[in-house]
This record gives sequence, C-alpha cells and structure tokens, in this order.
Amino acid sequence: MDLSTTYLGMKLKNPIVASASPLSRSMDSMHRLEDAGASAIVMHSLFEEQVANEADSLEFYKLNGTESFAEALTYFPDTGDYHFAPEEYLELIAKASTKLEIPVIGSLNGVTPGGWTQYARKMEEAGASALELNIYYIATSGTMSGSDVENRYVEILKQVHGSVKIPVAVKLSPFFSSIPNVAQRLVNEGAAGLVLFNRFYQPDIDLDELDVKPGVELSDSYANRLPMRWIGILFGKCKASLAATSGIHTAEDVLKLTMAGADVTMMCSALLKNGPVHISNVLKNLEHWMGEHEYESMEQMKGSLSHKSIADPSSYERANYMKALNRYKLLV
Repeated sequence: MDLSTTYLGMKLKNPIVASASPLSRSMDSMHRLEDAGASAIVMHSLFEEQVANEADSLEFYKLNGTESFAEALTYFPDTGDYHFAPEEYLELIAKASTKLEIPVIGSLNGVTPGGWTQYARKMEEAGASALELNIYYIATSGTMSGSDVENRYVEILKQVHGSVKIPVAVKLSPFFSSIPNVAQRLVNEGAAGLVLFNRFYQPDIDLDELDVKPGVELSDSYANRLPMRWIGILFGKCKASLAATSGIHTAEDVLKLTMAGADVTMMCSALLKNGPVHISNVLKNLEHWMGEHEYESMEQMKGSLSHKSIADPSSYERANYMKALNRYKLLV
C-alpha cells in the first residue's frame, strides 16, 4: 500500500503531519511523533511578539496602533507566557533537523510586516525544510476594509518569501469574502502551499471574575467540514500544495480530506487527546480501508471527490445548503 504524498515539494511517507502544538517543544515528544509514523512535524510557532521582546522593542509594539485597536494595550501576553526565546527556538529546530529523519517545518506567527519576518531566514539556516506562515489576525477597526486585511497577508508573505529559498506555506483564516481570490493572490506572490484553516480560539466571559478569558476547545471531526469544502473547491484550480488542518482525528477524516484534494492532513487536537501513538492507529485503519476498497495509493484517490471532479459540483455550493435543510425537515 503506497501511502506516500508530496507536500511543498517534499516526498512524505504518508499524509499525516503533526501540526504546530506543544508536542514540538521537546525532542522527546518529537521522537515519539516520528516513531508513531508522522511524516513531518510543524514546529510550535515563534511569535512576532517574542521577536519584538528579544529586540527590546515590545514597548513600541504595545503602543503602536493603539488609536486604531482598542485591545492593543492588553493584547500581548506577559513575557513569562512564552516557553522559548527566539534563539532557543532556533536551537531546537537545528537539533530536530539533525536528529529526526522526517522534515521539520518552522512556524512563524505574526500580524504586521516588519523585521520579525527575518527570522524566516534564520529558521532556514537552522535546518527547517519548509516554513509555515501563520497570520493570526482579527480586524477590530471599522476603518480597515477587507482589502486592507488581504493586503496585509500579501505583504507579510512577500517579506518572508523574499528572505528564504525553502518553500513557504500560508496558514489561512476562513474569514475572507472570496477565499479562491485570496488563495490565488498568495500563490502569485510565492506561496508554495496553503494550510486550511487557522482556528480562531474564541474568548469566553468569566461570570465570577467578570473578565474576558482566553479559551481553548479541542476540535472534533465535525470541524473538518470547513477545510473539506474549500480544499475541494481549490483542488486543481490553485497551483499550490493543500494542507487540511482542524478536525483530523480518524482514518476516515484523512480519507475524506484526501478525496477532497488535500496533499496532507495535519493533526493537533487528536494528538493532544490521545498521544503520538494515535498516528500509528490511524495509519493502520487507513491501510485497512484502502485494502478493503481496492485502493493502491493515496495519489489514486486524491481529489477524486473535489469540486472539479464530481458530476454535481453544486454539492460544494449553495445546493448543499438547500439539500441539508430539506433533509433535516424530512427527518423531523
């Protein structure tokens, strides 16, 4: 059974990639991920704020733009909340890239163009095989247009892509009015891959403390419906590798996203819930299903149920919405 796939120009032994998570904070857990069968590991993110703090410029970033963003003064976590300084992060990449036999992908997380993007080159020099650019940005100003937000993504990508030779994937938000257009703009500016989608962790309100608190809810398989739709739509129309993230828990999830057109499926919540060994169980189930259904390779099924491949592409569009509502009405 050939489980291999190609992502960002890299030949991977299977489509399961360990997504950015606390599991990449130590060599021990990364070895466990590799032993369990992960085909690549995305490092936990190095944040723009960490780089700013390292350069003794955090005060400037705290104050910059406060006239536009009401939350700016309280946005940044305390320095103690960060687990790694930038140099420690680079040292971990260097160690992982030499000790592991699978590719190590650096992760850079920020929201403004600037000097912090130069750490992309430092990750490359440390041994990263590729880079995931995570632009976790929430517009809160009524003066910022949708075009302004899109241009910000493009400008950050241009800076990062211009400083490295390794492939760069952009981790996208689902909150664009035209995802295909944004995707194509990013590919035109050098993105070798698109990771769909970034999960925006929603805040909660603590009624005892009367305060807004950060919240982390691990995903379940239902969460992969959103990337499934857009990967299915983008497959064959966008010349970039496609990675599915959010809601990848089972072999069935991997199969569905592959059939939609994903080159790789990235796991985070499933690994935090079940540990790295979960990957080996999913791979066994994946091979079992393929054997029962007479598939010889992942490539054979990739994109077979994408928007451009199925007889009724409207299933990915408005027709799906109407059919879903009608079906629910009949059931009740």
